Amino acid sequence: MKYTCTINGKEYRIEIVDDRLINVNGRELTMDFKRIGDQQIYSLLLGGQSYDAFVYSHEAGWEVQIKNRQYTVAVEGERSKRMYAAAGGRVNETGAFRLNAPMPGLVVAIFVEEGQEIQKGQVLMILESMKMQNEIKAPRGGTVGELRVKPGESVEQRQALLSIF
Repeated sequence: MKYTCTINGKEYRIEIVDDRLINVNGRELTMDFKRIGDQQIYSLLLGGQSYDAFVYSHEAGWEVQIKNRQYTVAVEGERSKRMYAAAGGRVNETGAFRLNAPMPGLVVAIFVEEGQEIQKGQVLMILESMKMQNEIKAPRGGTVGELRVKPGESVEQRQALLSIF
């Protein structure tokens, strides 16, 4: 899986090779990333270095604190980035819209129900992938149509999660 990761305004090309190996801007690194307990604290082993990371989401992506330094992080899949750019950086604000899984993973929680009015940026569900819990947010406001997944269900990348109209 390939991603574009923007950290404090600087863009990185990241490819997840397997569970233990990533490629960052052409440089291969070994990594391990695990959640510690019930908190938003993670243990990160990256290229032989050990870090404790406090990770929390916000409207624009993620905030990560490592060794008393704060990082603003936005992650975007390569395909979704190309599609977003091709659409002029916009999501249709009218008509039906199908929200697809940006990555394979496990649906941990769903916070909306069919027929519910939603706002742009509202957290719709949590999708766990590569040991991280990712908030899936509404790309636009509208009404939730058909929910196509349930908590505990595994999904594939680009699988339909729900529709918005």
